[in-house]
Amino acid sequence: MKPSIPFRLLLCSLLFLGACTSMPPDIRNFAATDIPYQLINQSIDTYKNAPIRWGGTVIEVENEADSSLMQVLFYPLDRNAYPQTNKLGEGRFAVETSEFLDPAIFVKGAEVTITGSVKGSIERTVGNKTIHIPLITAKAIHLWSQAYREDNMYWNSRYRYGPYPGYYGYPSFYNGYYRPYRLWW
Repeated sequence: MKPSIPFRLLLCSLLFLGACTSMPPDIRNFAATDIPYQLINQSIDTYKNAPIRWGGTVIEVENEADSSLMQVLFYPLDRNAYPQTNKLGEGRFAVETSEFLDPAIFVKGAEVTITGSVKGSIERTVGNKTIHIPLITAKAIHLWSQAYREDNMYWNSRYRYGPYPGYYGYPSFYNGYYRPYRLWW
């Protein structure tokens, strides 16, 4: 017996939607707790060993003989675990890893997403001020490519137009009024 056409369409749409997820597997398969940055920054000792998934932009990378330390400016993550750099940065955090982080690859301003656990705090000097920032022991570090950033900017700017849900594209003139043009696809 042949499967019906609606069943085939449902199966194809599920396959296409499954391919649309762009959260990388190294950060997707980590059971992280959604704890806001400000909450951990105010009470770091309370959240020691808490599993987290954070992201942001690289500030600087320091390499030692057996470990690397990366400072990151925190940004909230979207549903694909990509840092939302169009929002305000909330503060710094440090990432500790036993792997070598090449400063030529992890350049200043590059977007990263980190999974790991809260280890404690670390003291850093910014200008003439000494601050305490959260220290994360990294389980995985995902460096987002420039191509992903450009694609993300294109889709976000193209499909977030219009004051009404469901209306996309450019405004059109109809019956003497300008209104959003709805794409029927």
